[in-house]
Amino acid sequence: MANDLYEMLREQLDQYSVGFPKTRSGVEIKILKKLFTEEEAKMYLNLTMLLEPPETVAERIGKNVEETTPLLERMFEKGLIFRLKRGESVKYAVVPFVIGFYEFQVNRMDQELARLVDQYFEEAFIRQTSSQTVPMRTIPVNKAIDVSWPVAPYEDVREIIKQKDRIAVANCICRTQKGLLNEGCDKPLEVCFSFGSHAEYYVDRGMGRWITQEEALHILDKCEEARLVPQPYNAQNPGGMCNCCGDCCGILRALKKHPRPSQMVVANYYAEVDPELCVACETCLERCQMEAIIIGEDEIAHVNRDRCIGCGLCVTTCSTGALNLKPKPPEQRREPPPSAKDTVIQMAKERGKTLIPLAFSKTAQ
Repeated sequence: MANDLYEMLREQLDQYSVGFPKTRSGVEIKILKKLFTEEEAKMYLNLTMLLEPPETVAERIGKNVEETTPLLERMFEKGLIFRLKRGESVKYAVVPFVIGFYEFQVNRMDQELARLVDQYFEEAFIRQTSSQTVPMRTIPVNKAIDVSWPVAPYEDVREIIKQKDRIAVANCICRTQKGLLNEGCDKPLEVCFSFGSHAEYYVDRGMGRWITQEEALHILDKCEEARLVPQPYNAQNPGGMCNCCGDCCGILRALKKHPRPSQMVVANYYAEVDPELCVACETCLERCQMEAIIIGEDEIAHVNRDRCIGCGLCVTTCSTGALNLKPKPPEQRREPPPSAKDTVIQMAKERGKTLIPLAFSKTAQ
């Protein structure tokens, strides 16, 4: 009976974002059993992606609000659902596995969970996310952008920060997880930004701390030096932004396995080499997270456009100025959805899924 419950939970999670596919080993059920009690799993199945007060939830499940509210609060404290507080008003909503309660385990991750998640990423998640639109998008590091270009605010990493008045920073969940497995890297850890209500969530749960715009911009400088790829959520008004490495980040690891990463991301730029200036110093090879650059027999760097995701990390350390970032032609450019809600709806349509909880659909039938 319990296994049926967790399979129902897995099936529900598979509706959201990049999904939560089944594996032969059943490692995904082990993850769910570690994170969710049976009571919490049943509650998740009766929640929606729309923020709702506990009174609404209690009425729907036929329980009183006095016993419903503590359960919702416990799930919030465990990072299993989202909570929004506005004065006396408190509302809750479900979140996907990614981007969602996986990231919310940053201060609860232990070695067992790290090992289970790593196994799951290899068996299912990396394969699935390498064949569909991912929830993050790649934008150029700021110093790679030519100031003469008309750059949209959502394509400018520093402009995104300047437009936010509430910013929190937290440790990277991917590097935290890999570190517990002794497979981490030496990149900076406290580099993941959240904004607005998402920032409140991180701070309220003790996962992050409030910072100023100036502090955030300073962190961005450190990220560029450490060759981290800026990846905001795939929306014009993102609720968060990661700074990712190809060693640990699940999204970049998935993209790396794809033969044409440029087709899988919303990236509107590509790197180009001036053969007259290239001295084959190979610095760009170390900077590229997608292994998109090689030194040819002609002793000149060559960029594989199918693999280049337009982050510009190679450009910022090219001592001769041989590498430049170029905007793609208008017909190849992709504009991110206006909001996170639009992104979630778009991803569901692409995958042939519905955002209506399956329990509600079955009840209606």
